[in-house]
Amino acid sequence: MTCERAEATPAPAPPGAPTTITLRDIASFRPAKPGNEMEPGGWAVAGLPANFVADAPAEVVAGTLLGRRAEVRFTPVGFRWVHSDGTTVTSSTSGASWERLGLREFSPTETSHVYAEPGEYTVTLEVALAAEYRFGGSAWQAIAGTLAVAGEPQQVLVGEVDTVLTTDDCRANSAAPGC
Repeated sequence: MTCERAEATPAPAPPGAPTTITLRDIASFRPAKPGNEMEPGGWAVAGLPANFVADAPAEVVAGTLLGRRAEVRFTPVGFRWVHSDGTTVTSSTSGASWERLGLREFSPTETSHVYAEPGEYTVTLEVALAAEYRFGGSAWQAIAGTLAVAGEPQQVLVGEVDTVLTTDDCRANSAAPGC
């Protein structure tokens, strides 16, 4: 006589029981890559702040989750600029232009960076996104953890500036000393 051993199978969740959704479950819902803008555009002056601003708005992506139509909302909660000079700048905000902040050009900001030496550098923006999901217009349900999304690397050309003294307005008198 043979004895077969039965494998225990977990009982299915009763209808209406809460389901825990994880970041892994929403892998097919792809948020857009964040944009990385800077002031001045693509270049900087050694020893002066260059201002970085993330373009990463909250977004809703529709798709299928657990076999049902669903929406996932991604909301930025953290920003990190990784500079190829070995520096990392982190912020809870996306930053803003000098004009929007009411600052003069080359003023330090929460998201600015000062390159010490002239050269060519790369900066990559990484945005931490919180995620929520919902089915059929129901209330949003939070998903534990955050998802890190990197933007395209941006090249920054850093140069030096020399101050030149002139005796006159060079536009009015281009032959003046120093012009």
